[in-house]
Amino acid sequence: MKFRQAKFGIGEVVKHRVYPFRGVVFDVDSSFSNSEEWWNSIPADVRPSRDQPFYHLFAENSETEYIAYVSEQNLLPDTSGEPLRHPQVKESFMRDKSGHYVVRKNSTN
Repeated sequence: MKFRQAKFGIGEVVKHRVYPFRGVVFDVDSSFSNSEEWWNSIPADVRPSRDQPFYHLFAENSETEYIAYVSEQNLLPDTSGEPLRHPQVKESFMRDKSGHYVVRKNSTN
C-alpha cells in the first residue's frame, strides 16, 4: 500500500466537502485506522479509499460540537477565518494573531 503525504496539518481548519461542518485537525493517520464497524457504517457508494490520510477533527456544525474522523478526499481548507467554538479547541490550541491554531504547550500553571 502506498501512503500519501498528508495535505493538512495539526491546527489547520478544514471543512467537509459535502456535509455542513468544519473543524480543526488534532491528529492525522497516514491511512484508515478506525474500526471495521465504523468503516462498514459508511454507505458503500460514498465509502472513501482506505489508503489516504484520515483526519481527527474537533468538529462542529450549526447545532453541536463533536469529534469527527474524515478522509482527506472529503476535506477542503476552511478560509472563513471564523473561530471554532468546540470546547476542546481552547484546551488544545491557542489562536495566534493571524487566526491560525497552534498546539498549546503543556504548562505547569
